[in-house]
Amino acid sequence: MRKFRALAETLVAEGLVAVNGIGGFHVPAPAPESWLALAHSRIYVDQVLNGTLPASVAKEIGFPLDNATAGRAVAFRGRCATAGTVLTATLALEHGIACNTAGGSHHARYEQGAGFCVFNDVAVAIRVLQADHRIGSALIIDLDVHQGDGTALMFADDAKIMTISMHAKRNYPHPKAHSDIDVALPDAMEDAAYLAQLRQLLDDLPPRLQPDIVFYNAGVDPHAEDRLGRLKLTDEGLRQRDTLVLSHCRARNWPVACVIGGGYSRDIAALGRRHSIIHHVARGFWSKVP
Repeated sequence: MRKFRALAETLVAEGLVAVNGIGGFHVPAPAPESWLALAHSRIYVDQVLNGTLPASVAKEIGFPLDNATAGRAVAFRGRCATAGTVLTATLALEHGIACNTAGGSHHARYEQGAGFCVFNDVAVAIRVLQADHRIGSALIIDLDVHQGDGTALMFADDAKIMTISMHAKRNYPHPKAHSDIDVALPDAMEDAAYLAQLRQLLDDLPPRLQPDIVFYNAGVDPHAEDRLGRLKLTDEGLRQRDTLVLSHCRARNWPVACVIGGGYSRDIAALGRRHSIIHHVARGFWSKVP
């Protein structure tokens, strides 16, 4: 959890976010229960917010959510991260590109969370925007090292939402869900091979695809030093990855809402800097936004 503070501090220290005045953080209010229930079971939402989640489900999520005291802070963080993704999407629709400093909880599905994911923030954001008639369709590009199984399951029967996941084949979760496009990668893949695979994936997208918004999960767990990854990307590989995705989207005038996804390291400062890569890359596209 400390990585979120480290990322925010990194963005300030490196001049991407001003401490005061214009250019500071946009801070959301926690997501209301009504938003969460657009993507999740009302029973599950109530259990999380009331601290009555079954111990077996709390164990699958990996956070202490099965009692009111321990679960309150975790639920609050999940609501704030989710609202942050809704706000990020709103800003992306207005400005062309925006980045959350959290989000990417892609293992959470309709009936429960899993894998350190309480609420599926991208799914909630899509449903909120659809309910408000701000979007009809969306494309999800998930490059976290773990498959976005919860997101794939949530939108399996929704023809207006396209899900793409490029992940390590042998990594969590087991079994995998079925995204619209899945690219399962072998262990120990390095920058050159990974980037070639990504270029092919983007080039092969349907030529008539025209989403109202793109949600990009820029997880940094494909990094060689990540504790829970199985790939071997470098910082430069991550930078080129993010540049490829944003270049593809912005060349087509697709608004892009970025979330940070997974990243697991005991060196919290290094992890915060790694998560800042997407923000630096996005900043480079800011002057290119129409």
